[in-house]
Amino acid sequence: MNWISNFVRPRIKGLMGSKTASPDNLWRKCGGCGEMIFHRDLLAAQHVCPQCGHHMRIGAKERFAALFDGGAHERLPAPEVPQDPLRFRDDKRYADRLKENRNKTGQGDALAAARGTLEGMPVVIAVQSFEFMGGSLGLATGAGLVAAMRTAVGEGRPFILIVSSGGARMQEGILSLMQMPRTTVGVDMLNEAGLPYIVVLTDPTTGGVSASYAMLGDVQIAEPGALIGFSGPRVIEQTIRERLPEGFQRAEYLLEHGMIDMIVHRHQMKETLGRLLRLLMKLPPRAASQGNGEDKQPGALPAVAQTPLG
Repeated sequence: MNWISNFVRPRIKGLMGSKTASPDNLWRKCGGCGEMIFHRDLLAAQHVCPQCGHHMRIGAKERFAALFDGGAHERLPAPEVPQDPLRFRDDKRYADRLKENRNKTGQGDALAAARGTLEGMPVVIAVQSFEFMGGSLGLATGAGLVAAMRTAVGEGRPFILIVSSGGARMQEGILSLMQMPRTTVGVDMLNEAGLPYIVVLTDPTTGGVSASYAMLGDVQIAEPGALIGFSGPRVIEQTIRERLPEGFQRAEYLLEHGMIDMIVHRHQMKETLGRLLRLLMKLPPRAASQGNGEDKQPGALPAVAQTPLG
């Protein structure tokens, strides 16, 4: 320590004062082109880079605000599950990791679900956020997803899943792997009720999640540039000892090879979902006078439970 760090820097900070100090999150660097973007511009663009179109990762709060009419929604309660069933510990206790992520994200676990309307249609939307332990699939996520699907079936609402995950949660061992078949039962419930199940794959969607419910949608949508697959490209290259094609496992590559149905820009996501739901539910097209659906009262359309898929 010297006189500059001991006296000059504290003195400068004291003269500036905490009220005049600028927050350190006013600008964000784009992971695609490296452009620095002002936080208000980024928020207005739904965290899509205005220069290169790179889709940054966002959580449940931003997704709900963008998709539900007027951002109005009701969060579904999360089922209670054992917090640390295996008493797992590596360099840190699993219980401590959960606590840290809950404090950081404000969520109970990786999945958040809510009911509301999308362009006037009652829906249930679930978001699996990468910001909570890499969106990993564990007991809480599996139970929350099944509970949300049951709510959709009970209320006759289409189900939309927006997923971003690194796969099964290793801290829960085989209990996390058991959520793969468990959640597919929830998908079967939606199918038997004649309710649409639309999946939006975002960056990244990998591991056991992509090997189960994330690839079982009636319609598979992806955001531009999203990484989608089971194992990561580096692992595959090391296994087969070959160089993979350019853009392998990216959304554009998967669309070209028939693995997904469409790629939709985040700014057109709500409009696209509304159009798909009307087609799947055999509802009349949205009238131009209805605008974006935010001024339409919930329940104005026929009850979706009365119009099952053909």
